[in-house]
Parts: sequence; structure tokens; C-alpha cells
Amino acid sequence: MHYQTYEETITPELHKWQQKMQKRPNLVDRTSKAVQDKINDIIPDKVHAVITSTIKQMTRAVLTGAEFTTALPAPKNSLEEIEREVSRRIEFYKKAGAAEGGIIGAGGFVLALAEFPILIAIKMKLLFEISALYGHSAEDYRERLFILHIFQLTFSSQKQRQKVFEQIIQWQEKSQGLPSDIHQFDWKTFQQEYRDYIDLAKMAQLIPGIGAAVGVIVNYRLLNQLGKTAMNAYRMRWFEERTLPAARRQEQLPSPAQTNKVYQ
Repeated sequence: MHYQTYEETITPELHKWQQKMQKRPNLVDRTSKAVQDKINDIIPDKVHAVITSTIKQMTRAVLTGAEFTTALPAPKNSLEEIEREVSRRIEFYKKAGAAEGGIIGAGGFVLALAEFPILIAIKMKLLFEISALYGHSAEDYRERLFILHIFQLTFSSQKQRQKVFEQIIQWQEKSQGLPSDIHQFDWKTFQQEYRDYIDLAKMAQLIPGIGAAVGVIVNYRLLNQLGKTAMNAYRMRWFEERTLPAARRQEQLPSPAQTNKVYQ
């Protein structure tokens, strides 16, 4: 009798997520985008300006600052042990984000606008913690860039999601082609373009009258979505890194034939 390993158990979920990231936009996606555009039209220009500024500042802080840094990467235990802790952190941030969203939404339009950066910070802090739990060091800006790609995967349109997903496939190899010094990377252009490719569903939280309900529900749901996206992105890297010849020789891990079904 064959007993499934943890890696074998999660492979179908990873495979399903990969297919979702690569699928073409359908009618539901296009309709959702149209609704999002209508919500954007309701929001005053000054709010859009604050959101744009917040996203740019967040991108700069993630790439060059120390605001989101967390503990040193955890030792790489088994994937099952890592993901048990990752799931606990996601649950914590979901509850914290829901509480924050309710308070801010109930406070009305002005408070929601003023506190918008906090909501972004909660999401980024979660991603940095998840990255460390999977054993990746945020001291390397290329790891921070991967984190930003996860954020973008979660909050972009399906069309843009396809492009971002292609960028993170075989990240270990692709990142080696990036400059080792952040100052040699054109992060300012990246920062300016980043905002244009993010659809912020949480815009509805800024609408007076429905902010409180939207804040609680949407924050909880989007933090859950962000956590799941991060888990699958790091799962993909986990499998990819263990199909590299050097990694297999060092760790005596399964051959590509045992893991390539994830990519079929």
C-alpha cells in the first residue's frame, strides 16, 4: 500500500492554482473588471491620488527599505511543518485585517482614506513573514521583488496575472539574471508601472455608508486570497528548487520525474 507524502497530497491543489493563473480571461473576469471600473468612477480623484501614492511608497519601501523586514529565515524543515505555521500566520492576519477593516470602515470616508496605508502594510507584513517561513531572506532585494509579484498576482486582472505568473516560473534561475545591487535595478520605473496593473477591489471600502461591512468581509477574504497565493507561489519554488541537479545531489531529493506532474 502506498501512503501519500505531504508533497503528493498538495500537488493537485498546486496544479489547479497554476492552471488558474494561466487561464485566459473569461466573461466573469471581464464583467468583474467592468464593475471595478464603475467603482473607480465613484471614487473622487483625490482618493485615487492617495491610493496611487500609497502603492508607490509601498513598492519603494519593499524594495529599498527596512519597514517590512522580519526575523531571519526559518530553517527549512519539512514542507508540511512550514505550511502548518504559514497557515497559522495567515489566520492571524485574516482576523487582524478584518478587525482593522471594520474599525476603519465604520469611521467613515476620511478615516478610511487616512488609514489606507495601514491596510497595505498588513498585507505586506504577512508576505514577508511567509517568505521567511519558507526560508527566503529579505536581505536580497530579489526576494522582495518576488514578494511584490505575489501581491500583484493576487490583486491584478486575469490578463495581467498571466504575465506576472510567467515572470515567477523558475524564479531561482530568472533572478540570477537580475543585478545583485538594488541600485542597478530600475526600481523607480517598476514602482511607477506597478500601480497601473493592480485592481484594488477594496476601493468599495472607501465608499461612505457601506464601508464597515465591506471592510470586515473584504479584508478577511482578500487576506485569505493573498495567503493562498503566497503558499502556492512558494510551493512552486519548493518543487522547482528540488528539480535543480545541484539541489538534488546535495539533499538527495526526488528526481524531476517524481515532481514534474505539477507542471503537466
